[in-house]
Amino acid sequence: MLIFLKKFLPHVRLIFILAVCACNGKKEKVEEKSDRIGLVPTFNSDSAYSFVAKQISFGPRIPNTSAHRATGDYLQSSFRKYGARVMAQEFQAITFDGKRLYLKNIIASYNPGKQKRILLAAHWDTRPFADKDPVNRDGKLDGANDGASGVSVLMEIARQLGSNPLPDIGVDLILFDGEDWGEKDNANGSIPPPAGLDSWWCLGSQYWARNKHRPGYSAYYGILLDMVGGQNARFFQEGNSVEFAPRIVEKVWNAAARLGFSSIFIRQKERAIIDDHLFINEIAKIPTIDITPFDPGRGYFGNFHHTQQDNISLINKEMLGIVGTVLLNVMYYEE
Repeated sequence: MLIFLKKFLPHVRLIFILAVCACNGKKEKVEEKSDRIGLVPTFNSDSAYSFVAKQISFGPRIPNTSAHRATGDYLQSSFRKYGARVMAQEFQAITFDGKRLYLKNIIASYNPGKQKRILLAAHWDTRPFADKDPVNRDGKLDGANDGASGVSVLMEIARQLGSNPLPDIGVDLILFDGEDWGEKDNANGSIPPPAGLDSWWCLGSQYWARNKHRPGYSAYYGILLDMVGGQNARFFQEGNSVEFAPRIVEKVWNAAARLGFSSIFIRQKERAIIDDHLFINEIAKIPTIDITPFDPGRGYFGNFHHTQQDNISLINKEMLGIVGTVLLNVMYYEE
């Protein structure tokens, strides 16, 4: 199936529209949908895959390291190259193990003057230790899926926005830092976070939600991407997404169904998890969903999670293409 999608992905939308129009027989539907189809750019999965490889090439993106700094510079310059207004929100945070981190949220904005805005997010940092690894729990990991995959989809979307602007809607791409320096595996909340911090996880989104990059900023809705490039990924409807933003869940899963991806975006609610979207919802009050894989046999986190197996071999470029194509259709079909 994935081979078929890779070959015919640019034509899936047109095939779907023609099928719908043939069934309802309404000519005005053909014209309306065909006009909109022409606006939706084609997501390039090869380009997205190259963005994953480039991030990995700097080394593990662990805060306070030269690899982290170099990656941040690369991400900012790339967004500028693709026509975004870019800013870095620098801040400090203390971790559960007493380290002071120098962190940076990266915000890339398109149509910054538009009032109606869509927020797309991912985290760009890497877990500092492979604490679930069966061999080396103190080792470093590439974070190819856990971090780099979501960032790569947003980078390719940025590249498309630079060439195919959305005329009436603003888009903000936010890369959160410090998402993955939470407690070690099986700590079970043994060290409570200090006042002003709700969790040791998701440091960047917590900071941004309380200190938005622009006073009074809001968005119509938000979509978070996390670990979206894995082989055979399936995206169920995460519990906090359904609770806080059910309309956005429906919007995204409906778009996936229109494109023929119902076997990948599964219409079934699963348990809630802590991720960056939780703090965007609770603190920033922006309805935001999380697109993250779920395996009914293992739960949300596969065997690669926080191990040295999280490398480029996990990444499936067709899966990146599917997620990116769904997002582009959601954005370009927005009224």
